[in-house]
Amino acid sequence: MPTLITGLDHFQVEAPAGCEADARAFYGDFLGLPELRKPAALEKNGGVWFALPDGRQLHVGVAPDFVPREKGHPALRCDDIGAFVAHCDAHGIAHTSDAEAGVPRVFLKDIFGNRLEVVEGSHPSVPLE
Repeated sequence: MPTLITGLDHFQVEAPAGCEADARAFYGDFLGLPELRKPAALEKNGGVWFALPDGRQLHVGVAPDFVPREKGHPALRCDDIGAFVAHCDAHGIAHTSDAEAGVPRVFLKDIFGNRLEVVEGSHPSVPLE
């Protein structure tokens, strides 16, 4: 079978209506992600889009019956997990750290209570075959 999927374009986390200022504060100011202009046809839906350094995107989308995600989560990459932990500490962001998956990683919650993971480097990718 030919490869149909060529990569990841974006991922979306959910947030409550009126989330835009808090999303900008957390994802823009705290994480340092630049905001992207949403397509005009989607602006009416609310939410905010951000750029990741590798060209992919993180979308914060409004969910009418929002419930924070406590298990499913995006995993972001960083070059220095120690510096990221210090950044969290300096901003009073609660976090837990481990290396159970083979890489140093930190779990935290965004401003809306959604689970996030930040890994140093990347998880190993070993095909089954």
